[in-house]
Amino acid sequence: MTLPIIQLTDVTVRYGDHRQGDALSGVNLSVDAGDFLAITGPNGGGKTTLLRVILKLLKPTSGKVIYRTAAGAETKRLSIGYLPQKSMIDSRFPITVRETVLSGLLKGLWSRPSASDLERLDEIMRLTGAAEFAGRTIGTLSGGQLQRTLLGRALISDPDIIVLDEPLSYVDKSFEEQIYGIVEELSHTKTIILVSHEMTVISGMATRHLIVDRTVHTCPSHHHHYISPCD
Repeated sequence: MTLPIIQLTDVTVRYGDHRQGDALSGVNLSVDAGDFLAITGPNGGGKTTLLRVILKLLKPTSGKVIYRTAAGAETKRLSIGYLPQKSMIDSRFPITVRETVLSGLLKGLWSRPSASDLERLDEIMRLTGAAEFAGRTIGTLSGGQLQRTLLGRALISDPDIIVLDEPLSYVDKSFEEQIYGIVEELSHTKTIILVSHEMTVISGMATRHLIVDRTVHTCPSHHHHYISPCD
C-alpha cells in the first residue's frame, strides 16, 4: 500500500480564546502523490489555516502533520511551491519582481544566480507574463501583477507539490484563462492543493473536492457545487 506524502491526523487549531469554536477541529486528511485537491468553504471556515498547517507554517494546537517521501519514509521537508494570498505579502519591502521570483529558488536573496537559474527565470517570467514589469518593485504593482509575480515564485523551483491559495484573485479574465491552462498542465506531473471560490473550471481538473468549515468534508469527484457539504 502506498502511504500518503502528507498526512494530517486529528489536527485542531485554536487561536487564543476562540469563543465561537476552533479554527480547525479534528481534521484528518491524506494527500497522495499526484492528487489534485480543490478546496473551498465559507470565509472564516479555516481554508488558509489548513494550508498553513499543511505547509508547517503553523503548528496545530493538537494533532500531527507528517511528511513522507515517495518511498514512504518520514521526512521533515518536501519540495513545495506556495502561492499565498496577497494579504500575506509585505509589499513595502524594496524588492523587484525579478528578485521576488528568483527568491523561490531558496538560494538566498543576494546569492548570484547560475546560468541555469537565469534560464529558468526567463521561462517562468514568460509563462506568467511578468517579464514586462520585471524591474519594478513589488510595492508599485497592481493586484494582478503581484499575483503573476507570486505565481512565478511558486513555480520557479519546479516543485513536486504546488499549493495555491486563491490564485485567481485580482487577475484579469485573459490571465485567469492562462492560469487554468498552467494548472491543467501541471496536474499531469505534480501534486496540487488549490483553494478557490471559482470552482467551475477547476472542479473538472481536480481528483478530490474538499469543503473546509472548521473541519474537512470530502466530496465525490462528480460534485461541482458547494452550497453545503457535498450539496
